[in-house]
Amino acid sequence: MNKHKLKALILTVGAIFMAFLMVNVTSQAARMDMVDVSNNNGYMSTAEYTSMRNEFGVKALTVKVSEGTTFKDGYAASNIANGQAAGLYVNGYHFAHYKTKAQAIAEADFAGKTAKAAGLPVGAVLATDVESQEANNQSKATNDRNNAAFMKEIQTFGYRADIYTSGSWANNKMTIKGKIGWIAAYPYVVNGKNWYSTNHAWQWSSTAKFRISYGGFDVSQLNSNYYTAGQKSTVKPTNKGAVKANNQKNYRSYASAKWVKETKTYTLKTAVKLRTGASMSSNTITILPAGTTIKTNQAIIQGGYRWVRQPRFNGYGYLATGPASNTLEYVKSGVTHTYYTVKSGDSWWTIAQHNGLSMTTLASQNGKSIYTTIYPGQRLVVR
Repeated sequence: MNKHKLKALILTVGAIFMAFLMVNVTSQAARMDMVDVSNNNGYMSTAEYTSMRNEFGVKALTVKVSEGTTFKDGYAASNIANGQAAGLYVNGYHFAHYKTKAQAIAEADFAGKTAKAAGLPVGAVLATDVESQEANNQSKATNDRNNAAFMKEIQTFGYRADIYTSGSWANNKMTIKGKIGWIAAYPYVVNGKNWYSTNHAWQWSSTAKFRISYGGFDVSQLNSNYYTAGQKSTVKPTNKGAVKANNQKNYRSYASAKWVKETKTYTLKTAVKLRTGASMSSNTITILPAGTTIKTNQAIIQGGYRWVRQPRFNGYGYLATGPASNTLEYVKSGVTHTYYTVKSGDSWWTIAQHNGLSMTTLASQNGKSIYTTIYPGQRLVVR
């Protein structure tokens, strides 16, 4: 074999190997089969849902409908209508606060009526989202009884039932048997993972990005046809690069810079993005408003900014305190706190609502998670 033929053969084999490698990487990525949305995502257009379907392979949409016995999601009707117009199979969910069987039935009645009014089609799934402080305070047996009551009642409206909860709560705080369950658990790197494959769905990210939509989204891989009502979809993701990007580590390593220990409390002077990594190109977890208090444990100067690391209940968040030329431009050190003393009957939700905060923000600024039990007499930072 002459040298030219040998060189051509080597190049051909190399190309085949690289093609195989890329196919293998894509095949290991968790699928973006379903997106769930709420008022937190704002108004979502048909064009955005169509982009999700055509470019990322999204098949199903699950829309927040209600919460407790009073809250109706103001975007539910438009999300349902626009999702259907984009060709997605649309489902709903209700954020539960029930503590008793009677309350569970009352919340199911409220959710069913609200879903009907918003246009959720009969036959769709209407899941109960069980992750509240109220549920955290109940025994496993009580949660099982309450969930069963909600699911039975919601079926009287013509909807199919399911339970959404976290991986740490499944079969600890409540029983999740067989194929039932939509389980949330976020690995740091998703490639090669296939968690909760025996349940209906696995929510693997809350920060997924879509090309024409703002902010991060909850995305799930479907392990059965429950959330698509058995419909067969031929939708394939055409933007494989975006799928891959949503599955990669969201940080860059810099050999020239090192993290240093720093235990400090800052108050934000301006709104700052909390990111999944110490880089302006990392995904945004949330936007922290001015006045927010943050506690940090490490700092670094890299990429033209000073970054700090904030411990969170499910890992870490990263934010810039300022450019390298003025490293504390966005923050001020030290803080005067406003405290709230927990009373009997309080929950993360009631305290957060009273103080204009989300449950996650309230818990995070107190160094806790929304699954941590709080007790009467306990003092919480609310400002």
